[in-house]
Amino acid sequence: MEQEYTKILIGVDGSDEAEKAFTKAVQVAIRNKAELVIVNIIDSRAFQGISGFENVIADDTLKSAKEFVGRYEKIARDAGVENIKTRIEFGSPKVLLSDTVPREEGVDLIMVGSTGLTAIERLLIGSVAEYIIRNAPCDVLVVR
Repeated sequence: MEQEYTKILIGVDGSDEAEKAFTKAVQVAIRNKAELVIVNIIDSRAFQGISGFENVIADDTLKSAKEFVGRYEKIARDAGVENIKTRIEFGSPKVLLSDTVPREEGVDLIMVGSTGLTAIERLLIGSVAEYIIRNAPCDVLVVR
């Protein structure tokens, strides 16, 4: 029996891997007539230690992220996805994409790009894709 997905989560960050996953997510959403949840995670660790400027930097980053996610929303809508939700979150991409957002949104498929890390980087910090695969509450599709 073929699985039909109703709500698909895709994280976008501008990387080549995420671009490929987004393109595939749009196709899967159209094929399944599914809602597409487009999420951009701003890694809050990037702001640690920048005292006095956190709010200014966070506000500028949020404004840029809204424009960034809006472009993805337009691409998906122009391609034929009818039901789209966008989210911008601050925090750990691993935790937010593997647990928090999927549970809050009730997604049944998470799509991610394959890792762009080297073997040493994966050993030291781990890949977001690998973490999502191990911890997600639903199906995960890794796009190469």
